[in-house]
Amino acid sequence: MPLFITQGRFTTDAVRGMMATPENREEAVRELLAQSGGKLLNYYMTFGEYDFLIVAEGTTEGMATSVIVAAAGGAITDMKTSLAMTTSEMAAAFRKAREVSGSYKPAGAAGGSAR
Repeated sequence: MPLFITQGRFTTDAVRGMMATPENREEAVRELLAQSGGKLLNYYMTFGEYDFLIVAEGTTEGMATSVIVAAAGGAITDMKTSLAMTTSEMAAAFRKAREVSGSYKPAGAAGGSAR
């Protein structure tokens, strides 16, 4: 199943709310992902550019659903999600790319159609 890494920031209001009533957001994230067909593998609070990092597995549609719901809640900003692949999966992708590369013509290459 595809693996996704999501990072984001909490809004100032969210941080104020968590200071007033401290809570562990891991269970809420786990439940959201499960309802979207995914599975939370790891949830980290981080310092630096982002406030949290989530490692989850699930379908692209399920992850998109979770990200949309979380963003619509208004407590999170600047979310980004990346598809992560094992080195074996990437090697398979390189092999497939090698197979199809001969038929691909880059933009502006001779033989392309003009519009």
